[in-house]
Amino acid sequence: MFNKDRWDEILQALATNKFRTFLTAFGVFWGIFILVLLLALTNGLKNGVTADFGDFATNSMFMWTQRTSIPYKGMPKGRNFSYKLDDVEAIKAQVPNLKYVSPRNQLGGFMGSNNVTRGTKTGAFEIYGDYPEYINQQPMDILQGRFISYSDINTKRKVCVIGTDVVKGLYDKGEEVMGSYIKINGVNFMVVGTFKMSNSQGDREQDANTVYIPFTTFGNAFNRGDNVGWMAITAVDDVTITSVKQQIFDLMKSRHKVAPEDDRAIGHFDLSEQFERVNGLFTILTIVGYFVGALVLMSGIIGISNIMLIVVKERTKEIGVRRALGASPWTIKGQILQESLLLTILSGMVGISFSAFMIWLLNYLLDSGGPVENFANPSVNMTVVFTALIILVVSGLLAGLIPANSATKMKPVDALRIE
Repeated sequence: MFNKDRWDEILQALATNKFRTFLTAFGVFWGIFILVLLLALTNGLKNGVTADFGDFATNSMFMWTQRTSIPYKGMPKGRNFSYKLDDVEAIKAQVPNLKYVSPRNQLGGFMGSNNVTRGTKTGAFEIYGDYPEYINQQPMDILQGRFISYSDINTKRKVCVIGTDVVKGLYDKGEEVMGSYIKINGVNFMVVGTFKMSNSQGDREQDANTVYIPFTTFGNAFNRGDNVGWMAITAVDDVTITSVKQQIFDLMKSRHKVAPEDDRAIGHFDLSEQFERVNGLFTILTIVGYFVGALVLMSGIIGISNIMLIVVKERTKEIGVRRALGASPWTIKGQILQESLLLTILSGMVGISFSAFMIWLLNYLLDSGGPVENFANPSVNMTVVFTALIILVVSGLLAGLIPANSATKMKPVDALRIE
């Protein structure tokens, strides 16, 4: 039950020595502020690092061919080989738990520059030959028109979907893009769509400078036939690509006469494995943030406990009078605990509020000053806030427990004798 007289007495006791109360509360304020801010900064670092994965399905891997390192079945060491379209069908048919298997070919980028022209304007862009399902692995926002379709694949249409920087490089402002033509290595392609990547950090330059064309058209136009440069492979949601990739490697080795133990012949990049490593690292950093914040907070709690011991010592005679007049030990203990709890929660809530302001300020600076590499959107969720509140309540009770027990152990007669 609410007791106004008790609360007035508690507030008066805290206000008696304002400077001492402020210094005591500052320890808790600083501890909770550091705890919340550390977790927000860790989350901001995690957001920035994981943004490097883009929006590509993280349960995926890229796979390409390399030179063999072991002679096998009469084939020499150092042999080159290429994937074929029927390898894609073999993977789909013989390896279970795969969601998408997308064959890809590429011009430009790390494979060399190429020219894309429109009238008098020329640019060097990355050209990809893809299948329609690739948009499910690498989500993108179609700004105009559409993405590649199976109708384009089957009829080998010379159509393309271009990124925002391609539009900027080849078109004047306000000029109609849809239905126009661009030349890729001298071959005319009609633009049927424009896109930007679905990425909260904005378009990466490489993505915005990309042109997508149908895979079959790519093979015809640039003499690739049914060769596959590399594949993007995604597993179903409840199975990791890491657990099935060895089956894929074994199948490809058997189809291309590569020694089963030749691990260098097939190159790959496992996004799922890398993503799990990053998540594991930030789980450790989050634990470290809680640990460091808790240590700082503990120093503040110890400070409150020490000050409450001094307060109890100063009020020994008052406590003796209250006990002599019939106050129960639990009444005395309850008042000491309430004082400690009030001081802890008030200073902690101010710390949470100040940390929330700092997080808002950081996000404002990031929004106005542009993205920072490997850092984005520092924030904490409500679970952290509720955890901090629970820590404050428990800490306040612990901080007042020893002084409260000390106050109730003293006999009234002994307390009244103390000057």
